[in-house]
Amino acid sequence: MTTAFPPSCASRLPPIKVLLADDQALLRSAFRVLVDSEPDMEVVGEAADGAQALELARSTRPDVVLMDIRMPGTDGLAATRAIGADPELTGVHVVMLTTFEVDEYVVESIRAGASGFLGKGAEPEELLNAIRIAAGGEALLSPAATKGLIATFLKQGDPAGPEPATNGAHAARLATLTVREREVLVHVGGGNSNDEIAELLVVSPLTVKTHVNRAMAKLGARDRAQLVVFAYESGLVRPRVE
Repeated sequence: MTTAFPPSCASRLPPIKVLLADDQALLRSAFRVLVDSEPDMEVVGEAADGAQALELARSTRPDVVLMDIRMPGTDGLAATRAIGADPELTGVHVVMLTTFEVDEYVVESIRAGASGFLGKGAEPEELLNAIRIAAGGEALLSPAATKGLIATFLKQGDPAGPEPATNGAHAARLATLTVREREVLVHVGGGNSNDEIAELLVVSPLTVKTHVNRAMAKLGARDRAQLVVFAYESGLVRPRVE
């Protein structure tokens, strides 16, 4: 079952442009049928590898790229890094697709600039929702991927590592945040949603969203997923020993 949109709503906004990048033609065809069946989105191109994905991203300027991680030649990670590094493609959001939701590629995908991470076994509704969320500029990490991302940092990090104030690589950027923005960032790093953070801080979800957006702007983060990475790499959120 897909989300139905009133005709007036669908005609008021241009459709979300989606680029499909996967080396399996059958899977691309299935994604195309699913995406094109929605009144608020359309497929603007298909790529069989990362090099083609980058070329098509530059020529079609999609809102969202559904990018397979493992592809022959230029893989999805390399293509995502290239998209993220191109100032003319700042409006292009990448949702990484993989057979395994929780693996060594989670952190690498987000560092490469992906806005989301979804398993290929996701339900059609989840995939369509991921496209809409990414197109809106928000990050999309499934609960499993979020836990995997945080767990990777907990496993790799040093509990006795530097405090934020002594972490030279990130201290200047952290200093631009207000006390409240840092507090919100800590909760974002813990995997909490805006609603959950609002409940913890006794403020409105809209207030939390404002703090999150300001933190993203100040830190140069493309989306919420990169805030999670920054929270751990900066030392603001420190690994805990279980």
